[in-house]
Amino acid sequence: MHRRILITTLLAVTTILGWAGVPQVTWDKHSLIIDGQRIVPVMGEVHYSRIPANEWTDEVRKMKEGGVTIIATYVFWNHIEEEEGIFNWSGQRHLRRFLEVCRDQQLPVVLRIGPFCHGEVRNGGLPDWVFTKGCKTRSRDSLFLSLTERLYRQIFTQVQGLQWKDGGPVIACQFDNEYRGSGDYLMALKRIALNIGFDLPFYTRTGWPELSKPVPFGEMLPLYGDYADGFWERSLAETAGNYYKAFQFKAFRSSTAIATEQIDYSTQNSNNAATLLQEYPYFTCELGGGMMAAYHRRPYLYPEDALSMAVVKLGSGSNLIGYYMYHGGTNPDGKTTLNETQRTPATNYNDMPVKNYDFQAPLGEFGQRNPHYYMLRPLHLFMQDYGEVLAPMEPVFPCPQDLPKGDDTALRWSYRSKDGSAFIFINNYERLQALTAKKNVRLEVCGVKFPRLTIPAGTICVLPVNIGNVRYATAQIVARRQGKIYMQQIEGIPTTIALNDGTTLRNVKPRGETAPVYDNIYLLTADQAGRLFLPRAERVNITLTATYSKTREAGPLRTITIGVNKVAEAPTDDDFNQAAVYSIKVPQEAVSLHRCLLQVDYQGDCARLYADGRLVADHFNNGRPLLYGLWRLPRDCRQLELRILPMQPSLPVYFPREADTTPGEKIKAITIVSDM
Repeated sequence: MHRRILITTLLAVTTILGWAGVPQVTWDKHSLIIDGQRIVPVMGEVHYSRIPANEWTDEVRKMKEGGVTIIATYVFWNHIEEEEGIFNWSGQRHLRRFLEVCRDQQLPVVLRIGPFCHGEVRNGGLPDWVFTKGCKTRSRDSLFLSLTERLYRQIFTQVQGLQWKDGGPVIACQFDNEYRGSGDYLMALKRIALNIGFDLPFYTRTGWPELSKPVPFGEMLPLYGDYADGFWERSLAETAGNYYKAFQFKAFRSSTAIATEQIDYSTQNSNNAATLLQEYPYFTCELGGGMMAAYHRRPYLYPEDALSMAVVKLGSGSNLIGYYMYHGGTNPDGKTTLNETQRTPATNYNDMPVKNYDFQAPLGEFGQRNPHYYMLRPLHLFMQDYGEVLAPMEPVFPCPQDLPKGDDTALRWSYRSKDGSAFIFINNYERLQALTAKKNVRLEVCGVKFPRLTIPAGTICVLPVNIGNVRYATAQIVARRQGKIYMQQIEGIPTTIALNDGTTLRNVKPRGETAPVYDNIYLLTADQAGRLFLPRAERVNITLTATYSKTREAGPLRTITIGVNKVAEAPTDDDFNQAAVYSIKVPQEAVSLHRCLLQVDYQGDCARLYADGRLVADHFNNGRPLLYGLWRLPRDCRQLELRILPMQPSLPVYFPREADTTPGEKIKAITIVSDM
């Protein structure tokens, strides 16, 4: 027997699961609580149907090794029911098998079950045939809800027996996505799910945009977000929009970049209208782990972008950091292409690549570990090991808020404290802005005075105050395991560690994880901290090369058309019939080895890679190379062909400073690299 979900409005602690023999999950205004212990999770978004099923185990394991403690994934309706009434749960669409992989890796899962998801998928995930039914989508239209109920029942066949109450990984689900209408629609979705048998610890929704009518308090946790840049911006200017505010500590949860809502509960309980929002924990589900390139706007993201935003969110009071995306992917083959374009029936705001959904994420399209995979790990270890201490700490904002873009007048910092202990969060970084070193900085928190410091440009860190036996340290706090405390040296800041026994260690040098600098304290370099506790893999040096030859010159330049949403349209299949064509040959051993990536550096507007005439990869030039995981090639592949459309002068496209916009096209280099 299990107890039904209990959500009691305005309880200090809301109990939401207590099945016998299963860890109890609760939440209050601070955090999630599992079996009485506060946790500060790292949630990583990965779209299971965008990754081949035979790679799931390795990729989920890599996410866990990166510090992810909760998996989030969309169930795209049009990936599984492209044709009405024909559900396809096979291969990489096999949700149940993916959930079993997450169970085996002991990672909880938040399912984002739609019906609308977006995710840069065709129609936001709604199948084309739905638009022929004459119903109003994303509404309480009876026909649309009946179709949604059928979808939810199908999803439940994959979930049944794998819910949290069953000892499975599914801990929560999200209804719809970025919905701006009445909360009655979201509640209708929840009632459908409950009636079918979804019985989960909690339910979520995106906390933006503003609802015309809120959902009742406690029914769904609002989750927030921020991004460093956005492909969806109409502007072709660098640093367009208000994304710069994501790099500032602030006392409110909303994002000016993605219109996070400020909820007004006055219609429900006027006496508590001002306080109800604060009774929710501050969680994020879409903190940009990277960014896609749309055809008209192609941001180039830096590792520091994701780290800076994560530190800012933690320092502003967030107790769940959810990355969108943490792992990139590839759109599967379908009855139609499955990418968002300006020519699809709905969700046609941007033209996205047909296959590529790399997102410049910590783990890329082919599972390659990008630099911020390692850069973020020390923060994730900190959240795991110090989450119980951090979660109830309240944020304090000693620096100015709502600064102008690029403002360099003061050090950006905050701290969170409780009962004389604190963590200091420093962010002397803003994307594409030249913040300078801050000199003669004197931090004082909880009665503890730090020595005067120079905070170098680009510094992003977390410092401890009265944590365990450490009175303060000018080193990043990382982890504590088996009585050992691990810290990371901050580049450009001499390391001082002051202990509560009166000992002060000055100008400490890193010795790695095997040699303490004092008693139980270990000081690491940034690289050592990024790989702390990771299995030691034998590195494989790849010396293979690919050869290529040009087999056809490009035809006439295509005419650039402007789509229905007033931005340049991506080239069509017919346009690529006029592309320059290169034949590529790779050694057979490069196909056989598990982690060999084909890397193509090219000059041109965009490129597509074909294997025996089938499109397998595509790329909008944004200064990064086109990549392809060679292990995905059929073993009998006979022809690998690259088509490049020339760069044209004065394209109505935002190119980052890293992109080569020289008119024309050519392959600059093809290399075979390994990700180990």
